[in-house]
This record gives sequence, C-alpha cells and structure tokens, in this order.
Amino acid sequence: MSKITPFLWFNNQAEEAMNFYVSLFKNSSVGNVSRYGEGAPVPAGTVMSANFELDGQPIMALNGGPQFKFNEAISFFVNCENQAEVDALWDKLCEGGTPGPCGWLKDRFGLSWQIIPKQLGELMGDPDPAKSQRVMQAMLKMSKIDVPTLQQAYNG
Repeated sequence: MSKITPFLWFNNQAEEAMNFYVSLFKNSSVGNVSRYGEGAPVPAGTVMSANFELDGQPIMALNGGPQFKFNEAISFFVNCENQAEVDALWDKLCEGGTPGPCGWLKDRFGLSWQIIPKQLGELMGDPDPAKSQRVMQAMLKMSKIDVPTLQQAYNG
C-alpha cells in the first residue's frame, strides 16, 4: 500500500463508483473488498470498505452514510495525453453528473474531476506572455477543454 492514499467516503455507492471508475482507466483493478455483516445499519453484504487502483493510483472507498458529501475542495486531476482521451473521459464521467468550467466536472457520485490535456500546460507555459495569456483566456471560456481551440488561440 502507498504511504498516502486518497480515501473516498460515499453514502452507499462505493461499490458502484469503484466499478465505474475501474472501467474507465487502463491499469486499474479492484483490490480487497470488505462487506457489512448481519446486524449492521445497512443490509448485510453491502460494501463497507474497498481498495482499488486507477491507472496505478491506489484509492480506498467507504460506505459511511450520508453525513459527508464531496465538494470541489478535493478533485482528481487527470493528465490526458490528447483530445480523444479528454473526450472519452469527459463524456463518461459527465453521464449523470454536471460539467463545470475550465475542465472541471462533477460525476454522478458527486466527486469532482479535472480532465486536462497535457497540451494545456505546455501552451500556458510558453515564455511569451502574450501567447500564454491568449491560451488562458480561451480556456476560461471552456467547459470541456478543446485542444484545437487552445492551439488556435496560441497561434493568435
């Protein structure tokens, strides 16, 4: 186990969320799953806690009840290789969720994600402040990040 592992608190959707997330990312798998037994405050057999990996990143999940909700103060940043990867992840994660500004979205479980193409950082990191500012201004108008539009802004 990693020294530091994100821990996600769900009301009662940990297993559904884990299986959904594992289906989206290569090099992902379900690890140990523990379930509530008889006499628990939820039906016996319901996932209590689970660990899984998303593209090699270990994550733990808990069905802990409705006391706590996700918010944008914590998000998963996904560094995408290209527009096709952005499009695929964005579309799947937005199903039942809510798109946000500048590459952010909230999935159907309420977890926030940043779906960001690596080209955004490359273009915004240009030493020419005029170019990087044009890219920033273009990005601020987007929900899902669009690489061709960023490149067009970069080129002026």
